[in-house]
Amino acid sequence: MQTLWKNLSSGWAILVYAAIILVLVIGLIVAFMISDSNGGKTDKKNDVAHSVEAIKDGRGSSGEEGKKDATEEGNRFPTLTGIDAESRKYMRDDYDDNITLKEMCESFRNFAAYKQKLYYDIQDIRRFIAGLSVSHIMILQGMSGTGKTSLAYAFGEYLENPSTVIPVQPMWKERTDLLGYYNEFTKRFNETLLLQVMYKANYSKDIYVTVLDEMNIARVEYYFAEFLSMLEIPDPKKRYLGVVTDKWQNDPKQFNEGNIRLPDNMWFIGTANNDDSTFAISDKVYDRAMVMNLDSKAEPFTAPRVKRTHISAEKFKELTQSALREYKMTKRNARRLDKLDKYMIETFHTTFGNRIMKQIRTYIPVYVGCGGEELEALDDILAKKVLRKLEMQNPVYIKNAAEGFCMYLDELFGADSMPQCKAFMRRLAKNA
Repeated sequence: MQTLWKNLSSGWAILVYAAIILVLVIGLIVAFMISDSNGGKTDKKNDVAHSVEAIKDGRGSSGEEGKKDATEEGNRFPTLTGIDAESRKYMRDDYDDNITLKEMCESFRNFAAYKQKLYYDIQDIRRFIAGLSVSHIMILQGMSGTGKTSLAYAFGEYLENPSTVIPVQPMWKERTDLLGYYNEFTKRFNETLLLQVMYKANYSKDIYVTVLDEMNIARVEYYFAEFLSMLEIPDPKKRYLGVVTDKWQNDPKQFNEGNIRLPDNMWFIGTANNDDSTFAISDKVYDRAMVMNLDSKAEPFTAPRVKRTHISAEKFKELTQSALREYKMTKRNARRLDKLDKYMIETFHTTFGNRIMKQIRTYIPVYVGCGGEELEALDDILAKKVLRKLEMQNPVYIKNAAEGFCMYLDELFGADSMPQCKAFMRRLAKNA
């Protein structure tokens, strides 16, 4: 009997304790709900009103048009909408239209030397400007300390529109690392610096320079893949990058169904170091970009004082188009190029390809318009865009064929011509 009584007592005790705990939990929940309705982040009346409005408009509540934020402001892009509010600030029209490509190269070189104490050979400045006419992606590679980042930064200063420098991080793998992402906790979009600059550029006619500093510390073809694809689309007005998958009523004005247009007045300049701490840049990137080597520093010189040049992207393209008409590659060099292509196919089983041929036919006239010589331009772009492909071939075969190739260049173009191509081939043979 006593044992039965003990069992019943312990059972009642457990039930009492459970009831007390349940009451406490219910009390906490009620207190939290009261606090939340009075001063928390969510507003139940507003939520109900929004839900009713969505039902009237035929919209659901899972991210469709008209979805509202849980914050009081209901704005997930506060910085971009702030740019909308002051958009007139980016719509300048005081441009310097009376300038040639040659004058632009010379004045930029002098500006960098006088204002920034940065010294570059005029050939490098011509390569830089001509490269921008070929592609919206340029890769500056070479030893550390030769002025790769400084060149791109100085160009923005020269244009009265400072360059945006974005240090690439080793863990970057996708476009969200560049454009940002929606934070479910804060109910805000992480508006990256690049996203903000792209948004401003869509309001402006200025040339915008974005520097991807140490771009190959992560795999470029991963985090920059969508940008590469968009730049392949011929019509700049159809180059849209996805930012969000839905549409809210108060999203930035320039968004198109959650997408932002990749502005045609923006250029990406990546600096690259080739050492054990970096990734090799893939052919996909090299084929679409212009490449420029900065392997040594230029000698200091006394530069005259020059002013900045505020030139629009449209004017720059007008200058390059004019150069294409005025300095079209000569028929003689076109025939030489055709013979060289056949030699490359027979000897190395590689060809120029349509993309590279188009780049060559753009680069040469603009380089000449910048004040250079046609064979200088041809030598430069062949070494950077065509011969680079031989790095992936059998080194023993390349070593045996290198001198024969150099002799063929002398025969085709002249003994004192094509120094960059010959130096490149001999360097490959030496490293084999």
